[in-house]
Amino acid sequence: MSIHVALHHKTSYAYSKRITLGPQVIRLRPAPHCRTPVESYSLRVSGGEHFLNWQQDPFGNYLARCVFNEPAEHLDIEVDLVASLSSINPFDFFLEPAAEKFPFVYDADTHEQLKPYLALPPAGPRLHSLLGTIDRTPRKTIDLLVDLNQRLQQQIDYVVRMEPGVQTADQTLEIGRGSCQDSAWLLCQALRHLGFATRFVSGYLIQLVADQKSLDGPSGPEADFTDLHAWTEVYLPGAGWVGLDPTSGLLAGEGHLPLACTPQPISAAPITGGHEPCDVDFSFEMSVSRVYEDPRVTKPYTEEQWDRIESLGHQVDERLRHNDVRLTMGGEPTFVSIDDMEGDEWNTAAVGPNKRRLADDLMLRLKQRFGQGGLLHYGQGKWYPGESLPRWSFHCYWRKDGQPVWQNDQLFARVDNDHGHTIDHARRFAHALAQRLEVNTEHAIDGYEDSMYYAWRERRLPANVDPRDSKLDDPEERERIARVFEQGLTAAVGVALPLRYCWWEAQPRWESGAWVVRSEEMFLIPGDSPMGYRLPLIGLLYTSKVYGSEGFYERDPLAVTAELPAYESLRRRMGAGVPVGAVMQRYAGSVKQSHQVGFGRHGANGVGGYGDDHGETDEPSPETHDPEAPLAKVDVRYSDPANVIRTALCVEPRGGVLHVFMPPCDRLEVYLDLIAAVEDTAESLDTPVIIEGYEPPHDHRLQHIKVTPDPGVLEVNVHPAESWDELVNITTGVYEDARNSRLGTEKFDLDGTHTGSGGGNHVVLGG
Repeated sequence: MSIHVALHHKTSYAYSKRITLGPQVIRLRPAPHCRTPVESYSLRVSGGEHFLNWQQDPFGNYLARCVFNEPAEHLDIEVDLVASLSSINPFDFFLEPAAEKFPFVYDADTHEQLKPYLALPPAGPRLHSLLGTIDRTPRKTIDLLVDLNQRLQQQIDYVVRMEPGVQTADQTLEIGRGSCQDSAWLLCQALRHLGFATRFVSGYLIQLVADQKSLDGPSGPEADFTDLHAWTEVYLPGAGWVGLDPTSGLLAGEGHLPLACTPQPISAAPITGGHEPCDVDFSFEMSVSRVYEDPRVTKPYTEEQWDRIESLGHQVDERLRHNDVRLTMGGEPTFVSIDDMEGDEWNTAAVGPNKRRLADDLMLRLKQRFGQGGLLHYGQGKWYPGESLPRWSFHCYWRKDGQPVWQNDQLFARVDNDHGHTIDHARRFAHALAQRLEVNTEHAIDGYEDSMYYAWRERRLPANVDPRDSKLDDPEERERIARVFEQGLTAAVGVALPLRYCWWEAQPRWESGAWVVRSEEMFLIPGDSPMGYRLPLIGLLYTSKVYGSEGFYERDPLAVTAELPAYESLRRRMGAGVPVGAVMQRYAGSVKQSHQVGFGRHGANGVGGYGDDHGETDEPSPETHDPEAPLAKVDVRYSDPANVIRTALCVEPRGGVLHVFMPPCDRLEVYLDLIAAVEDTAESLDTPVIIEGYEPPHDHRLQHIKVTPDPGVLEVNVHPAESWDELVNITTGVYEDARNSRLGTEKFDLDGTHTGSGGGNHVVLGG
């Protein structure tokens, strides 16, 4: 991909009278070694009859020598050229083995040829002082050059200086500022004192406005521009002449077009020549314009093309509306890291060391753009054969009616921050949440790692290894055993609060119940997943009587639904102690109609029983309970096993952060009520949390976007758009946020081939 630009440069001299001009030497033609292709070039000299001869000076530079036959009142010199700007890697070279490390010595033949470029002008005290601060210990040659180039860029302020001539090195160092010529000549001299052959370069600099703002530093000019410039070239065996620009601190690239390269600045002046004494008005003009651009990833369309695309999109919208075609469109774009294109996680592996961090950063940006007032959910996603566990999946859910799902973003903990949360924080949180839901706080139960299992695993280890370094072949098993023994077999993992929502009651409410297990404590299923996925549900009281999977029923997707409860009403109930049914009963009608109600009343704490409509409420009031003490168990030996609650909310400190594992809910209204209680609890305890576990049930009143890992890429599942303008807004927003998260859609193979992310970009249509 390249951009063709037209450069125009005009220099004018207006004399106060007709004068005789001596020979004029013009050095405004790109040098033979210019790496930027010059498609066309023209030089026009006007002002009087003259002869023009093209020559080359002793250093190989092109010279136009003009001899004037008659006096002239003015002299105009115009240059027009077209250059093809394609990206040039300034580090695309190899050094001879002898020159890879500094210091090195040129061989005898090379040294003889480079003598003019090794000549040392007298050095003053300030240049000597600068040279004395340069680290001369052996190191890579390119590192030394880059460091010195950047150091001068930071030390010397750039100014436009109209005085003729070039400052000495000591003058530039003393005042700390100079033109590009002054900095280039200073670098030339400093490198010569270090043993490098250097030459002074005069040339054109072309800079174009970047398609996108830089993420790491200055974004460059605000408009396309060109100017005469000066920089330094250093001779490196194996690489040849390499350009260093101390004005920018960068190596010379495709925008540097050398005109004259000489050992001394005086020999590289753009125009030299004499004339008889007179007054002279000097002026110049320079411009650059784009004449052709290849389509590219960052700018695939011209403004005219995009206007036509926009017009077509609106025409399609109008036809769909006219024919009542209720079409929606989503997508699944994929992204890769712009900093690590060679890592396994950005080529073949689904997960890796940096993918989760970048996904979290992207999700926070997407939430800010699309889902303000939304819920961040960190759950599980795809699970393919050969993978020990499902992959992680980040979600953001927000309501279409504009009401918040979760209002205070400060209560969302970051996945990479350690807040120092412990099991005591988990117990306090579960206790406070139970009070808000008006269920028995004593039903919360601590969960522990299975000490018998891990003791058995320890006994099977070789006698000469420590469980914390078990030497097992399976890395996941090795890390699991080390983690368990590190935290201790007697340490609680988290707290489970058995919980379900009684939609069938006259006044819908939450209820809890005690869990009876065979052992003294509740031991979790061994594994690496969050506590909520490892609950020993099979160890609860046995029953052959199953009732509708905890009363869950699929909602008819075509059923008419009521409006969702307002966020403020849910939060007010928490603060005022209003029974949950007082708020939720208004929204319970559509819920009940969509269930097949066939059971009698429940007891309030989950142990009263199904059956003959005579179950009584035996829920105790939320009496005081020490939230930091190990949570007790309620005696339910005589309860109906068929009525044991088999879903639970879990609070687990992991990585110094409380993770709240949401139980399954079959209605969005129920999930929103529970989330409001969790947020209210987090706010009252000033404890940020991470929400995980079960996602909200599918509901057309809820919108969501998610970020998931795929082999070699991050995939974003965007929410559906219902119009062309919405589709444009979503697409541009996702790609902008991805780039600000240091994610892109392109990469380069080892041979330089420009490719896409490798993960595709699915288009999803629905209605």
